[in-house]
Amino acid sequence: MLNRRILRVKAFQSLYAYEQSKASNLNLAKDYVREAFQPDLNSMEVQDKGQLRKDAEETITLFSKNLNNKALIASGDYATKVKSEAIKAINLYHQKNQKDLDFLRNNMVDAAESIPELYLTAIQMLIGFSEHVRREYGRKRKLNQEQVSSVSGELNLANNKVISFLKEAPDFTTASIRQQADVADMELEIQEWYREYVKPWERYQAYMQLSEPTLEEDLDILMDLTKKILFKTDAILSSFSEKDLSWTENKAVVRSLAIKVLKNVLEVENKEDYSLPEIAINWEEDKEFFQNIFNLTIESDEANRKLIAEKTKNWDIERIASTDKIIISMAVTEMLFFPSIPVKVTINEYIDISKTYSTPKSKQFVNGLLDVLAKELTDQGKIRKSGRGLLDNK
Repeated sequence: MLNRRILRVKAFQSLYAYEQSKASNLNLAKDYVREAFQPDLNSMEVQDKGQLRKDAEETITLFSKNLNNKALIASGDYATKVKSEAIKAINLYHQKNQKDLDFLRNNMVDAAESIPELYLTAIQMLIGFSEHVRREYGRKRKLNQEQVSSVSGELNLANNKVISFLKEAPDFTTASIRQQADVADMELEIQEWYREYVKPWERYQAYMQLSEPTLEEDLDILMDLTKKILFKTDAILSSFSEKDLSWTENKAVVRSLAIKVLKNVLEVENKEDYSLPEIAINWEEDKEFFQNIFNLTIESDEANRKLIAEKTKNWDIERIASTDKIIISMAVTEMLFFPSIPVKVTINEYIDISKTYSTPKSKQFVNGLLDVLAKELTDQGKIRKSGRGLLDNK
């Protein structure tokens, strides 16, 4: 299931993507300025190419130093075209940033909410294997004029009780349609994966030797297929990564939810009572946290950068790893704006993120800086905790 740790990582990744897009948009705006000062090939007047290059560089400098202050440019003593193009470049830069921000803000939630499609697709693959077994048996009977009889447990997967239950469970059927979890267009891949990975597998061969598998034995083979084949085979994993840009991060969550889909069959007697697992214990509450940590970190960016700069005076702020700056900014934002989360919890969570997603030395740097900032902000009365946020906060 999705938990706050995973959501912090996803928010961090979106913030990192936003920083990367801002850097790209900065270069695009500079390219726009250079293009604006190219010689006009349609003009009959003599043009000073050297002066045009100087004007372009002056405009780029003016643009770079005043990204958030168009008024200063407008009132400055600059050539009319220099001022005009600098302001246009600033507008272009902010428009592109806003477009990217809107996309990332919407996409990160959509990506999290698409997880049901992924785990339902995994179950549909199991159903696909089952249906392939039945089709192959029918094809052999037809080729041999109905003379072929089922050998041992050849049809065990086709008759798997858990699969039969899920196919008739209204909640599973409705969710599969709603999430468009369909493998009908993957019939050839399903056949190939069954032939290459499932059928030769010793565990599956042993399952085929069972004369009448119990419900528990049917469940066990599906769980093993999920763990050892679906989520361990490169060819199958590639099909998931094509569906989901965040597959590397989502894989463990999707796997656990697919297993839960199967296990839940044992929890109810009637198909009508069966329900699919939720992506989180309280998704609406977690989604609000997810969106807030992203939005508030962006809104607090300038203030957080100043805080970081004050405590790293012997460092060039621009030379600190961009991942570390984002991690520290997120942590400070969480300490300041989420009163129900203890400071220690926040610090530990972001240290863990730094160990996985930043540089080898980031853990010590992030830990030390957050300890200093937490103490200072608490002493200044800026960190105010309540309820659960007061736990382990000494």
